[in-house]
Parts: sequence; C-alpha cells; structure tokens
Amino acid sequence: MTPSPRFRADSTLCALLAALIVFSLLAGLGMREPSPPDEPRFALAARDMVATGQWMFPHRGVEFYAEKPAVFMWMQAAAYEAAGNWRVAFLLPSLLAGLATLWLTWDLARRLWNRRIAGYAVLALFVCLQFGLQAKRGQIDMVLVAMTTLSLWGMLRHLLLGPDRKMLWLGMFAAGLGTVTKGVGFLPLLILLPWAAWRWKTGSRTGDGSATGVGNWLLGVLCFIAGAGVWLLPMLLAVYARHDPAAQAYADEILFRQTGTRYANAWHHVQPAWYYLQVMFTLWLPGSLLLPWLLPAWWRRIRRGDPRFWLLLGWVALVLIFFTASPGKREVYIFPALPALCIAAAPMLRGLLRRSGVRWTLFAYLAGLALLACGASLSGLLGASPWAEHQAARRGMEAQTVQALLSWTLAFGAAVLGLLFWLRPRRIGLALVLATASLWLVYGIGLAPALDADSSSSRLMRAVGKRIGPDAQLGMVAWREQNLLQSDRPTIDFGFKQPWDAQWNEAGKWLSRDPGRRWIFVLDQALSPCVEASGVIDIGQSNRNRWLLVPGTAWKPGCTTPVFSKQDDNPD
Repeated sequence: MTPSPRFRADSTLCALLAALIVFSLLAGLGMREPSPPDEPRFALAARDMVATGQWMFPHRGVEFYAEKPAVFMWMQAAAYEAAGNWRVAFLLPSLLAGLATLWLTWDLARRLWNRRIAGYAVLALFVCLQFGLQAKRGQIDMVLVAMTTLSLWGMLRHLLLGPDRKMLWLGMFAAGLGTVTKGVGFLPLLILLPWAAWRWKTGSRTGDGSATGVGNWLLGVLCFIAGAGVWLLPMLLAVYARHDPAAQAYADEILFRQTGTRYANAWHHVQPAWYYLQVMFTLWLPGSLLLPWLLPAWWRRIRRGDPRFWLLLGWVALVLIFFTASPGKREVYIFPALPALCIAAAPMLRGLLRRSGVRWTLFAYLAGLALLACGASLSGLLGASPWAEHQAARRGMEAQTVQALLSWTLAFGAAVLGLLFWLRPRRIGLALVLATASLWLVYGIGLAPALDADSSSSRLMRAVGKRIGPDAQLGMVAWREQNLLQSDRPTIDFGFKQPWDAQWNEAGKWLSRDPGRRWIFVLDQALSPCVEASGVIDIGQSNRNRWLLVPGTAWKPGCTTPVFSKQDDNPD
C-alpha cells in the first residue's frame, strides 16, 4: 500500500523537527568553559581524576568532595578520555542524557498510546524551558532525569504492558544507578504506590505485573542493589582498605549527612512550602499555561480508572509531595517529574491546540517573550535605559560583551516575531517548537560564548597569570572552583571548607618560605590583617565578587590571622 501524500508530509516534518531539536541542543558544544554554580566543581573533580588516575574519591583541591557521588564525574572524565577536550567533555553527559530522555519519552508514549501522541509528548518536553536549560548545563540533574525516566520506562512496561520481568529488572537497576548518581534516584520506585492504589480501586489482577511472582520482585530488589553497587561497593571497599580517617569522614558525609540529614534538616536553600508552584509556573513554561485545560481532562480520566493516568500522575504528585516536605528546595529537584507529566499531557494536546483559547494563550506567551527580548535589547543598545550598564557594572562585564549579549537577544526576539507573523495562532504548536529551537541555538552559539570569559572566570585568571608572571607560584584562599579550574599553572590551595583564618595561617607559612616568587589570590572579604594593605593588588571582579592578589612580600612574618567574624559557608 502506497503511503498517502499527507502521511509522507507528516513524516518529513517529524524528521525535520527531530533533526532541529538535536541540532539546537548540540549547538554551542565546545564553545564555552564551565560556569557557576555547579559546573566548575564537577569539571574540577573530573579533571583531577584524569590527571591523578584516582577515580574513587573526587577531590576539590586538596580536600575530598563529598557532596555528590562520583558517578557523574566519572562520566565527564570518561567523556574527556574519548573527546580529548574539556570544553566538550564537561557538557557531553548532559547532552546525551537529554537526547536519551527525549527518546525514552517518545518510546514510552508510543507504547502506551501511539506514534502521533508520542510525537506530542516529545515536543511538549522539548518546549518546556527547564528541559533545555538542564540539557545544556554540565550538571548532574539531566543525567539523573535520564536514569529516572529509564527506570519509569522499564517499570511501566512491566506494570501496564507486561508482565515483562526483564523490563522490571532494568527499571530497578536504573533506579539504583540513579540513586548513586544523585541521592533521589530511587524516586521511580514510588510508582508502586499508585499502582497498588489502582489495583485496590479496580480489583484488577491482570496486566499489572502480579503474574511474575514474588521471586521476580525480589530479583528486582537485587537489581536495584546492583545498580547502587556500581559506585557504593567499590567506594566502601576502598574506604575499608585505606584505614584513613579522611576517607571514613568522606563516606559518613556522603552516605548520611548529604542524604537523610540534608533532606530532613536542610541547612541551605530553605524555601516555603509553595516554592515549587512558582517553579512550575516559570520553568515549566509554556506547558504550565495549559494546566487550566489539562487538570479537568486528567481528572476525568482518573475517575474513569485509566491506569496510565493513575500511575503517571500519581507518581508526579508523589514526587512533588516528597520534595515539598523537605525544608530545602531547589528548582532542579522536581525536574524528574517533567517527562512523566508531558507523557500524561500528550493525549490531550492535539485537541487542545485546536481550541482558540489555548492558541491565543500560547500566542500571547510567545509574543510577550519576543517583545520583552526586543524591547530590553533595543533599550540597552540605544542607551535609552541604564539597566544594561548597571548589570554590566555589577558583574564586571566589558562593554563589548554587553553589546554582544543585547544583539543576540534582539536577534532571538526578532526571529520569534517573524515566526508569529508567519504561522499565526493557527499553527502555534509549530511556532513554539521553532521558537524554542531558536532560543537554544542563540543561547548555544551566542549568549553563552559571549558570557563565557566573565562567568567562567577565565578572563580574571588570565589577568592573574599575566600580572604575576610565568615563573611565579600561586596559592588561593577563600577561592571558588572556577578560579582553581581556570588557573594557568599548578596552584596551591589550603582547603575549600576550612575557615578563612585556618587557610591564611597555612598560606602565611607557604608565603614566608619564598616571598619573592609566591602570591595569594583571595576574595576581598577574606583579606587577612596580617597583610600589608599597601602591597595588595585589586585584580578585578568576577561572578559578583572582587578579588585581590597578595605578594609574598606583603605578608607580615610571624603574624597569626584571627578568626573572621563573617565567613561564607560555601554551600553546595
């Protein structure tokens, strides 16, 4: 049977959109350095693994880095071994994880419904702002979401489409591996609660995986343990073999304080209970604009007892409840729920996009975004408003950097206005996809490279290297990961979490041994009174902090730095 022209046209459009999505996510790969808050610390630890060959215990300078497991840093180090370029390697795991998440979303929606609905699920996920932000950042969260989505993919194939023991075991293994990638990787296991609730409500005994028997569920638990054991087992064996108090402290910190204690009694990122509502209504745009139509549609399907919606939406609700219950909240914590929510929304999207209210709502969103980008850019470029100058001065950016940023933002706004004029509200879904692709293209090849020298501290650290000369030795006090990462020479540090006075007392001894060749790079707030103020050099500003250079000759011999009354606690 010959495919119809409409079928061939739809297939061609889908292929073109898929290629555009991949291209927009990969755009800019290799064009920037790691930038705060999280990218430099992971890249620094991964670089240390490659340089030393010690991959079990990540380091941040001379200290163990015990805030996150080593798995993501292993991926970055392995990416460097394959690519040979850190600018590529630090982003590659997140980019590949983003593409994997899109495929898993498509395949699960295809199996639960059909190919057309699967296409809507993928496009819905792609256009949500948080997905692109994380796929183009060198952070753990995109990799975590790929693992949680893989786990859901396997478990739902067993629970809804099975029984399929191999898929169950794969899902449990992925949950275990996700747990040692970031502690909340076990979240897919919560899917068993809405599954049990659906079975109890409907009295269903078929198509729910119960036929596989208790033994296969026990094997699933072993698969979870095996996934967690990829990192946990060798780490514990290494701690046991080393007989090192520092290694024992590392294990205690990462297994207890950074998991249960951090969840129940968070010491930073404390937010109110409604915090995730604002995250959903901002970072999940434009999808969150459809909630007034989606919520009643979901409720009708839940009342009818459709197990697909029971499990997908029940799991999303449990993820939100889980993170809301903790006082510590960050916007990335609820990111694992987004693919499942897009899959649950996909069956309704084709119908919703035919409704004039939905079309005009999405049209207004894109028009507002485009007009804001154009208006802000033009006001900055033409000098009509001082906001751009104020932001540049606050961040220590050069004038040409600001001009480049405003020009790229103007180009994005103009492109979106052109799309709206061309496609009109009638084809607003296509406009959303093209506008999102334009956003990530502009970000990847324009905005991020323009910001790179300032946000990564590379310009600042080049100035440091030029000022002290090629033969000088550099030490750091009260430093940030990007400073050590971008240093142009082997650099001494005196601890990252050590109190500033303790760092200075070690640094003073180091300076005194060769004052003519040694320098200290230090945050301005952490300058010791044991330094002659007349010898201090203001080297510049970066990441909203001002930095100083202290030559060894400015150190007062025999002086002891007192305890600082105010000190950054360097939260992770």
